[in-house]
Amino acid sequence: MTRATVVRAVLAVAVLLVSVYISLTMSPRLGLDLQGGTRIVLQARDTATVEADRETTDRTLEVLRQRIDSLGVSEPTLTRSGEDRIIVELPDVQDPRQAAEVIGRTAQLTFHAVEGPAVEEPDEKPSGSDPTAEPSSTADPSSTADPSSTADPSPTADPGSTADPDGLTLSDEQGRALALGPARLSGAGVEDATAGFDAQGGAGWSVSLEFRKDAGQDWKRLTGEAACHPAGDDRRRVAIVLDEKVISSPQVDPSVGCKVGLPSGATQITGSFSADEARDLALLIKGGALPVPVEIVEQRTVGPTLGAAAIDASARAALIGAAATALFITIVYRLFGALAAVALGAYGVISYAALVALGVTLTLPGLAGFVLAIGMAVDANVLVFERAREECAERPKRTLRSALTTGFTKAWSAVADSNATTLIAAGLLFFLGSGPVKGFGVTLAIGVVASMFSALVIARALTEIAASTRFVSDYRNVNGIARPGAVRTWLVRKDPQLFRKPVRWLVVSVALVAVAVAGIVVRGIDLGVEFTGGRLVEYSTSRPVDVETARDTLAAAGFGDAEVTTAGDGDLSVRTGKLDNDGEHALRTALAEEGGETTKVRDELIGPSLGDELRRNALIALGVAVAVQLAYLAVRFRWTFAVASIGGMVHDVILVVGAFAWLGRPVDGIFLAALLTVIGYSVNDSVVVFDRVRELWGANRRTPLDTIARRAVLQTVPRTVNTGMGALFILAALAVLGGDSLADFALALLIGIIVGTWSSVFTAVPGAIVLERNAKTPPPTPGKRKGKSPAGGRQAASRRDPLDNGARV
Repeated sequence: MTRATVVRAVLAVAVLLVSVYISLTMSPRLGLDLQGGTRIVLQARDTATVEADRETTDRTLEVLRQRIDSLGVSEPTLTRSGEDRIIVELPDVQDPRQAAEVIGRTAQLTFHAVEGPAVEEPDEKPSGSDPTAEPSSTADPSSTADPSSTADPSPTADPGSTADPDGLTLSDEQGRALALGPARLSGAGVEDATAGFDAQGGAGWSVSLEFRKDAGQDWKRLTGEAACHPAGDDRRRVAIVLDEKVISSPQVDPSVGCKVGLPSGATQITGSFSADEARDLALLIKGGALPVPVEIVEQRTVGPTLGAAAIDASARAALIGAAATALFITIVYRLFGALAAVALGAYGVISYAALVALGVTLTLPGLAGFVLAIGMAVDANVLVFERAREECAERPKRTLRSALTTGFTKAWSAVADSNATTLIAAGLLFFLGSGPVKGFGVTLAIGVVASMFSALVIARALTEIAASTRFVSDYRNVNGIARPGAVRTWLVRKDPQLFRKPVRWLVVSVALVAVAVAGIVVRGIDLGVEFTGGRLVEYSTSRPVDVETARDTLAAAGFGDAEVTTAGDGDLSVRTGKLDNDGEHALRTALAEEGGETTKVRDELIGPSLGDELRRNALIALGVAVAVQLAYLAVRFRWTFAVASIGGMVHDVILVVGAFAWLGRPVDGIFLAALLTVIGYSVNDSVVVFDRVRELWGANRRTPLDTIARRAVLQTVPRTVNTGMGALFILAALAVLGGDSLADFALALLIGIIVGTWSSVFTAVPGAIVLERNAKTPPPTPGKRKGKSPAGGRQAASRRDPLDNGARV
């Protein structure tokens, strides 16, 4: 056993022990789509005087944090996204109506002078007003309002209010119309508002106000002017208005002199408040001071049962898919395949521990990415084992350990390039994706790094230790790499002339693209609500309700434009255009009349502006993916190989989108994540083939390229098939067991892997052959890779048997 093997073994054991400790002592951080809850995205808007920049958005976030704390939500999360967006996550909140009302409305708080009774009464009196309420007074400014009306936690604009250039006409707490002057003070000037109980004075519950320095002077002038009117006169009142609704209109106490006013710290609003009413009024005054208006552009609600079912389904799919993958590589590569399966299990532990230790929020797409990466983690092992098989076939008398070491050395370039393309796709998902899709990018990137460690450190240590034993070396049928595989033997015996006429393969690819484009044109792309805007709600009913009955019921309730389809096990999916939370509640009530108890399983609301933005970002992500992959391939390979690989990648993208168009499946953010993964996988396959073409062509510069390409393809097909089978086992398990949440994701990747395997051989390679006919670039230099110029001595050393010390007689 060499020193390098010992170092790898010690490092592998250390990392595994740390990973096991982290996995047992720390819990994963689940996203709302897995634990259940509501996610709201708010967009800050500019006003005539304030710009919604980073600073004002941060101040708005703090105000919203105070409001959310008042809701009693367990562990809410508020973060700023970009310059002017705020993401609010509320675990376990299934009915977002109150939350959206409290945190999502403009909630601009203003203070007005009352100019007297209005000439015209508003058409409607606010609900909950009581015209028979008796006024009360204290030594400080007192409220003549019915306290029940001042404590509305979710005020709405009075439908009968009218606005003019000089002020407003609004109903007070008792329903009387008041003419209000212009706003004299905004909620931004409120320093604090607290509810307190005066047990000694007998005044009961009251709300104390404190203002910031300049705002305190404005408040003093406002109350001083009101104090110039006689007691009991409406003009002696000060109206506190939130969202064009008077939440309180206290009279200035008779003890306050004209033009004297009230200092900031001596202001109290009193009345016949209960404890809850006083606290709610204080919350509205303090929490209503938003620096800028905000608008709900996205709202998602996931029921706890859906998240639990997704976790359970993903776990079963991971176990079944991983077991099938492990069994497959064990059958193909025997002992070394079994050792690779052990390394695969270690990969699962390491990647999970990394997710937990880094505090990554595990979302539903991220969970799918974690499961998918298990199937793709065998890629590096397959590349190494196939290379080792070639070495054993070329030099049958060399030692097993020597062949294995050479396999790791020669496979490194393909392993590095293929994983780099996957990391590029993961980076694009993170930087250009939205919401849960970012989590998929993170888990995919962590999975790539962990899979390289498991293959190049853990699997290598295990296989080198096994190769050093006499039993494994002597019995070549046991180790799995000393003899060529059945697929390779069959291909070598048949030796099909694949690329004698490469144009015919390109014609087949063009025909497939034409069929896909026809589907896009004829059937159209069913863009999900994420890209179009609107609302998509999934309901579970206690009694079965067919689609036609549900559609008629909703039409009778006034929702004639609602699209009703089935979802999951008898659930109903309802998609509408603009629909607020009250409308959703009415829709659910209508369904309950036919289906009995109706539970909301999933709820997605996307504003039209965000839908346009997400659709635009999706196109940008695809464009950037093509450009970045092309740039990387142009640096690593000849330009002809790069262009051919990108052509194959575009071919795969069109075929996947066309297949979804023909099948009528929705195209949403999860589909975009799958599509970008397909891009990485497609380029990955092409990289492996062209890496072998480059190597063979450099060693045989006078051989025609079509012959070189045929040899390269026949040598790499076993790797492509074996790696694809590992991913297909996982995806098939996800498609069958993952439910509706993951079925489309798995379907897109299944189609993508199949067409990606096809295009890497029958689109990219023929394309490169056709392009090379007109290219003037000479063949690659033997033993030289683009971007590397090793010295002759180092080059020779790299080709030397690792166990050869160089001594000669």
